[in-house]
Amino acid sequence: MSKTYTGACLCGAVQFQLQGEFERFYFCYCRRCRKDSGSAHAANLFSSSMRLEWLAGQAQTQTYQLPGTRHTRCFCKVCGSAMPYAIAGMVVVPAGSLETEVLQMPDAHLFVASQAAWVQHQPDTTGFDTLPV
Repeated sequence: MSKTYTGACLCGAVQFQLQGEFERFYFCYCRRCRKDSGSAHAANLFSSSMRLEWLAGQAQTQTYQLPGTRHTRCFCKVCGSAMPYAIAGMVVVPAGSLETEVLQMPDAHLFVASQAAWVQHQPDTTGFDTLPV
């Protein structure tokens, strides 16, 4: 039995539903993923059989493909949030775009040799559950 997932952008202009199962979950540390996520890595789920349905705001999405590569990013034109997209028979879903909790753990960390030096955990770094005051 396949699962249903829902997701949306930060501003709520774009909403989507996914039906099916994720086959892979990767954290990618390559330079391209760091640049388009603005963070240490991209966290994307992949499925070759999942069905993506736009519930609202599909016209508010924009897709960018880096010329000469398969590197693609779909985002909300209003708030810039990463959105799912289909490429080469695969649905790629930014994990943070989902409203439904994903219980699947990442399968692998990709391009770890490209990992930024500031990513590696420092044992003496203080952690906070919320924004410190």
